[in-house]
Amino acid sequence: MPDILPDEAEFWELFEDTVRSWLKSYGYRPIRMPIVEPTPLFKRAIGEVTDIVEKEMYSFVDSLNGEPLTLRPEGTAGCVRAVIQHNLIAQAPQRLYYMGQMFRHERPQKGRYRQFHQVGVEALGFTGPDIDAEMILMGARLWDDLGLDGIKLQLNTLGQPEERARHRADLIIYFEQHQDILDEEAKRRLHTNPLRILDSKNPTMQEVIVGAPKLIDYLGDASLEHFNAVQQILRDAGLPFEINPRLVRGLDYYNLTVFEWVTDRLGAQGTVCAGGRYDGLVGQLGGKAAPACGFAMGVERLIALVRDSGGEPAKRGTDVYVVHMGEAASRMAFRVAEGLRDQGIDAVLHCGGGSFKSQMKKADASGAVFAVIIGDDEAAAGEVSLKPLREAGDEQKRVKVDALGDAIMNSMLDWDETTEEEEQA
Repeated sequence: MPDILPDEAEFWELFEDTVRSWLKSYGYRPIRMPIVEPTPLFKRAIGEVTDIVEKEMYSFVDSLNGEPLTLRPEGTAGCVRAVIQHNLIAQAPQRLYYMGQMFRHERPQKGRYRQFHQVGVEALGFTGPDIDAEMILMGARLWDDLGLDGIKLQLNTLGQPEERARHRADLIIYFEQHQDILDEEAKRRLHTNPLRILDSKNPTMQEVIVGAPKLIDYLGDASLEHFNAVQQILRDAGLPFEINPRLVRGLDYYNLTVFEWVTDRLGAQGTVCAGGRYDGLVGQLGGKAAPACGFAMGVERLIALVRDSGGEPAKRGTDVYVVHMGEAASRMAFRVAEGLRDQGIDAVLHCGGGSFKSQMKKADASGAVFAVIIGDDEAAAGEVSLKPLREAGDEQKRVKVDALGDAIMNSMLDWDETTEEEEQA
């Protein structure tokens, strides 16, 4: 569970700003749920016979009332619970998103930690394949916004529960005939969640897995029509994809469309975004049955990809660093700094004393564009000295306090225009 230090956190904020803008452009609105939820919520939503519930959840009993609680391992269950509790779907179909910490007790690896962050996107109350396809196309746009390439789309359908039930029965019979090939994990899952065996990476089992019954052969006309419609929308948009019949997802609540965006830049665990349709979950958690679709993406993994792609943003400090020495100057410095902030100019006021020389070193190290220098002489005259620190505008000059904000804004505007011309040249 790593700390995110200031340099890193600033990068995260830029990433989050991009994500919020992207989601807003598709009409998605924010929702915030508790980090702790009742443990039965996740058992009902995710499924008791899943790796998350069996091995990975951080669960405990509330010492005050004996209630079993869990740090959320994913966001969909809590989001659906909130939608049901506050009767949101009755008002209108909902396009929602959330960002925040999730917790799973699993082996840490590159871009994967026990406390990790996800962006979750949920659309509730929408029928038909169009919302499935829109969510997939949203991902393609975000990769473009982030300057990422090499992220590939894998697509599958899980059909409906009754279709999966017939497939599951035949799958068990098939794997029972090959028990000598199955590893211990597969044997444990054989009668509880045999679909997950198809997702095994064990090389000794691959030949048996390839020969297993295919779910798509059990799908009815409606499921196939839905899947074909999703594919057609993606083809019309010119978005390439691969149909992966072994893509089953790790959560029990999915049906019909499932998808993953994968990359080979993050080691064996290459999924950066995954989701699909989960039409039965709202009813399963006690609400009136409603269609739903969603996806989640790992923030740590995407940030690692952005950096691997050379997307490190240029660091820029504050606009102004206020340097001051002398009693009258120090009193005036507070007024000057607050006045600049009133005009929308970021200002750091030097604190802790020190010589002009030491203060100027800190001003330069701060990354500020300007130093505003105030001594007792300037204070007596109602002026400050404005010194460019990043080749922004003219040389150091004296400016009346009342004109300081305009002088800074004009110098920054001239500097930005010069910088843009140089970049174009």
